[in-house]
Amino acid sequence: MEELLSNYLPIAIFFGMVVALGLLLLLSAVVIAVRSPDPEKLSAYECGFNAFDDARMSFDVRFYLVAILFIIFDLEIAFLFPWAVSFGEMGMLGFWSMMVFLGVLTVGFAYEWKKGALEWA
Repeated sequence: MEELLSNYLPIAIFFGMVVALGLLLLLSAVVIAVRSPDPEKLSAYECGFNAFDDARMSFDVRFYLVAILFIIFDLEIAFLFPWAVSFGEMGMLGFWSMMVFLGVLTVGFAYEWKKGALEWA
């Protein structure tokens, strides 16, 4: 039993150090943080909304559309990179599967463009 405990002692010490460091960082942020927000900090940032308005206010759906476009093309890159690396071993099934995937994404992009989701004026 003593050998088992001595094997887990480094893990227990590491866990204790992690908890202590986490608490130290959280407490230091509370103690050191500056609590004097100026009007510039409270002003609307890139999203275009005031910082402390009602959470139930309506806003433009184009923010959602841009976020969806980002997710779609981010996922596209996440699938394209491993596909390109292993392209030589996949054969024609892998090639045409990716062409179908890219075709679906292209149709979605064309739909977003036609609906005017990319125009901010």
